[in-house]
Amino acid sequence: MRVQIKRIREKTDECTTIECVEITPDIESIRTYALSKGTVLSGMVDDRTYQFNLSEVIYFEAVDEKVFANTHHMTYELKNRLYELEQAYENNHFIRCAKAFVINLMMLESISPAMNGRFTAHMKNKEKVIISRQYVPALKQAVLGGR
Repeated sequence: MRVQIKRIREKTDECTTIECVEITPDIESIRTYALSKGTVLSGMVDDRTYQFNLSEVIYFEAVDEKVFANTHHMTYELKNRLYELEQAYENNHFIRCAKAFVINLMMLESISPAMNGRFTAHMKNKEKVIISRQYVPALKQAVLGGR
């Protein structure tokens, strides 16, 4: 596959063009990744509102009826419910792995077996997230079967 980059003058003129014979899961994955790079979220840290890119999110976590977006540098409190984020970003490589976690597959470094049929997701920031038994088949399909 050839890759070309062309410099332009205006940010508003930026675009990504994919030319392909057929739309395969790999092509679709490239498309969703490119689309997620421009998605901006808002979150709170110490009563201040910050904006950050969806592509920076390692995982979303629900704790005590609050939802947090964890990035390499910061943890933001969001107004959304976890199921809303799961549904909104399922096509952007985010998948539920436990009742309280939705992980970014692009930030997944590896998976290892844990006890009682569970697995551990090793994220690129060196954090570990438990994958509950009920979510293992869907996660395997997403990682091994292409999503």
